[in-house]
Amino acid sequence: MRALFRFLDYDFLMSKPTKSQEDFLEALLMLEQSEQPLETTRVAKMLSISKPAVHQMGHELINRGWITRKDYGDMKLTDEGRRTAESVLERHHVLKHFLLSLGVGEEIAEHDCCLMEHIVSEETFLAIKKMMEQSQS
Repeated sequence: MRALFRFLDYDFLMSKPTKSQEDFLEALLMLEQSEQPLETTRVAKMLSISKPAVHQMGHELINRGWITRKDYGDMKLTDEGRRTAESVLERHHVLKHFLLSLGVGEEIAEHDCCLMEHIVSEETFLAIKKMMEQSQS
């Protein structure tokens, strides 16, 4: 019963990023790590979405405090946005490596980990991560 009330808790719902928000933050981090500008056109191409959709999501993330942007300038991750993006990207890498270790093909593993990274519980993720770390030792 307590879990039901948690989903009715506005603060809880607002603190959890959506799949689209996580994908957007992850894309920004990946562009940043490859030393590419965080510009609308690049993000749109990377996520296969329209420039107006990038613009709209940018406003959502600015309002959440996860990115900043100057008028007509590139986006920039805030510290909180970077932490969220790094968490999603870590999940992506660990889950993809896990799937590959099971013998799943590269293309399927990439597709499936992109879905799984948003829905797997923290407990399950940490167990998979621990298992993968132990197998590398």
